[in-house]
Amino acid sequence: MNASDLFVKCLENEGVRHVFGVPGEETEDLLFSFEHSSIQFIPTRHEQGAAFIADVWGRLTGKAGVCLSTLGPGATNLITGIADANLDKSPVVAITGQAALRQAHTESHQYLDIVSMFRPITKWNTTISNPESVAEVVRKAFKMAESGKPGATHIELPEDIAKMPAGGKPAA
Repeated sequence: MNASDLFVKCLENEGVRHVFGVPGEETEDLLFSFEHSSIQFIPTRHEQGAAFIADVWGRLTGKAGVCLSTLGPGATNLITGIADANLDKSPVVAITGQAALRQAHTESHQYLDIVSMFRPITKWNTTISNPESVAEVVRKAFKMAESGKPGATHIELPEDIAKMPAGGKPAA
């Protein structure tokens, strides 16, 4: 099992039934992992729409709505919807792809520091920097999104980490 498979198993463990978003190259492994799960990926025309759908899902159900985008401009397109969800106290988990970690801080295609951009508009956000932390990160993102005053959280999954072998199981 690779890290993207474990990530999707963790989403299933959290009760996720739908993920809204725009597919991209850096999220390809995650999208392939959805094919072998109970989660339905619902493509949207724009990432902002995906964030607003996840926001409404969270408001109506009390369970975190989930949206997905690729890196760079795809991730920045989520910002308005994620900020709105956080300000409205809607539980949302945003997932963004990212270039391989070895390309971070180089002039790679569309690399932006998305974690820094999401910091002021989320309750919590992080990058998964090794496959062993997938279960813990996903559990924390949902717990933070749904507990206390609900709000938005964000997980960045670099494409090289998504491909790596991962052991473990979803956190309880």
